Amino acid sequence: MDIATANAMTYQEFMDTFGNVVEKCPLITAAVWSKRPFDNFLQLENSVFDFIDALPTSGKQGVLRCHPDLAGRELLSGTLTAESRREQHQAGLTSLKPEERQELSQLNSSYKDKFGFPFVICAKMSEKGKILQQISERVQNSPQQELCQGIEEVKKICHLRLQDIRSLATPTSSLATPTKL
Repeated sequence: MDIATANAMTYQEFMDTFGNVVEKCPLITAAVWSKRPFDNFLQLENSVFDFIDALPTSGKQGVLRCHPDLAGRELLSGTLTAESRREQHQAGLTSLKPEERQELSQLNSSYKDKFGFPFVICAKMSEKGKILQQISERVQNSPQQELCQGIEEVKKICHLRLQDIRSLATPTSSLATPTKL
């Protein structure tokens, strides 16, 4: 998909395409749509990041609360978003051994008890061993450190989701060339 296609989308098309670049936060996508036209995908991405950065602490915590527990209830019940399902699968979280699932469940609970939001890591850039290590280490952080780290992970996830969307062909042509970031 090229930036001209994104700029030409109706509100509903834009929401359907970009609505989950930040997990379960379509309000961010709606706000970014109003900033069209974008010169390139980097400008679109930066608009998302600027929106997140401008949120008060409670808003940033809310963004983090929209993320599912890794290998948690939503995965087991089949209610993860398609994007999260693919990302958790890539990280090996859909095929955990019972003892790994138990360990991750306990770590998720400890983390949420301490910070009030789920542990967020870019699963697409990780694997289960790294995830278990990171959650064990990051639960030792201060709430402010972890809020900042979690938001940085959200931005990584968003960046990769936008890259995935860019790699899609435009509706009118399968020969569309992606615009450079």
